Amino acid sequence: MSTSQEPTSQEPTSQEPTSQEPEPLVTVATDPPERPRPGWTEIAVGAVAYLVLATGFGLVAFVLLAEAPPAPVLALVTVAVSGIAAFGAALLALGVRVRSWAAIGVRTVSGRWLLVGVAGGVGAWLVNRVIVVSYVLLSGDTSNPQAGLVPGVTDGAGTLALMMLLGAVAVPIAEELLFRGVLTTALGRYGAWVAVIASSLVFALAHGVSIVLPAAFVLGVLNAVMLRRSGSVWPGVVAHGVNNALVFGVAAIFL
Repeated sequence: MSTSQEPTSQEPTSQEPTSQEPEPLVTVATDPPERPRPGWTEIAVGAVAYLVLATGFGLVAFVLLAEAPPAPVLALVTVAVSGIAAFGAALLALGVRVRSWAAIGVRTVSGRWLLVGVAGGVGAWLVNRVIVVSYVLLSGDTSNPQAGLVPGVTDGAGTLALMMLLGAVAVPIAEELLFRGVLTTALGRYGAWVAVIASSLVFALAHGVSIVLPAAFVLGVLNAVMLRRSGSVWPGVVAHGVNNALVFGVAAIFL
């Protein structure tokens, strides 16, 4: 007995073509490569630029003010030259490779850190008064290495306001960008101790070998620590400004 099997007809299966978007001709990187951190290149450029700019602008001021300018004007020019040299050196150092303000600590920070900066500036000023008084009592040396700045804060309200603007606002911003933003950050690869102590020592030496040196060192240590803890230069700028404002204000009152 034979069984008949009906042939099965298979219809060809149709596959729908998958639509693919054409690949873009240019691939846009969503995460750009991180810019390099400040290093020895930036330290070298900043140091040379600071010396050249300070000397250059100092000579220009000397030529322009060759006819014995009034003491208050000379004080204002001295502070201005210091700020211009530091700010110019920081800009030149930043422009070599990094080209990123955030890399040297120009970042927003909470209000609490700014208050810490205010308290730190007052504390640094008090510590430095103790250092100065102790030095005078032990050595008998009452000379003031920054006596040339005194006429700038005792000549009158207008001159004092300009000294405050330059010495308690402009100079703190410029010096914090250079000595903390560039120098402390660059030395951070060697550890916190090296970064804080070495950058503070350079900052102190930049103010001259005198009674000002330990005062600048204390302020430098405080600001370097705040930079490393907060990631921003602004707490140090505030502390630096408060310290300088107290120096100028007390001198204006008692001198």
